Amino acid sequence: MQAAKDSEIFDKAAEDDRIVISADSDFGTLLAARGANKPSLILFRHDCARRATTQAVLIVANLASFEAALASGAIVVFEGTRIRVRPLPILGG
Repeated sequence: MQAAKDSEIFDKAAEDDRIVISADSDFGTLLAARGANKPSLILFRHDCARRATTQAVLIVANLASFEAALASGAIVVFEGTRIRVRPLPILGG
């Protein structure tokens, strides 16, 4: 789905109950604007690991701390030395 529109990616991920993993910060904004609780998103900010193998290691090492949130619908942001979790849907801006 590399060439797919963001909305198509979100729709397919929600339909298949998948989690979107991205370094595109627009994804968090777009997902929040949808007002839905799925799909969940793992977002790697600019100051965090870019290599897929490093991202996978970070996700697995920290999964226990945000797994339940992802199952319910959340945006998980890896940012420098911290991880932020924001439940979906995000209401009220």
